[in-house]
Amino acid sequence: MSFEWASRKPREGLATLYESNITLNKSASTHFDHAYSVLLGLDREKKRIAIKPITKQEFQRGTIPEEKKHKITVRPSYARVCNKKFIQDVIEIAGLNLKDNNALKFKTTWNPQEKALIIDLNVVEEEL
Repeated sequence: MSFEWASRKPREGLATLYESNITLNKSASTHFDHAYSVLLGLDREKKRIAIKPITKQEFQRGTIPEEKKHKITVRPSYARVCNKKFIQDVIEIAGLNLKDNNALKFKTTWNPQEKALIIDLNVVEEEL
């Protein structure tokens, strides 16, 4: 008999989009453990979101404009970025329904070249 032992942590990173925020599960949030804030990017053609951590050094250098920095809240089991205006742009571009407390889950992947977490809006993993 050969058993495959289950891990307590989910293997795949997931992002849940709500009308006012993006919540990352533990696997996706590990990339932001030491982030002071994040940059939010939107690829309108490919319908993707990028969340890029800003390190303490980058934050202190002041090279990133204040209006581009977004607060990220990192907890032991999740991370959250709130920006209702950004989510409204995402809803329009990807044609998502997040009204009436509807939420959608999407897979995430880490892009080492961009040093950013990518959320592909083309494939919904789960509707809540």
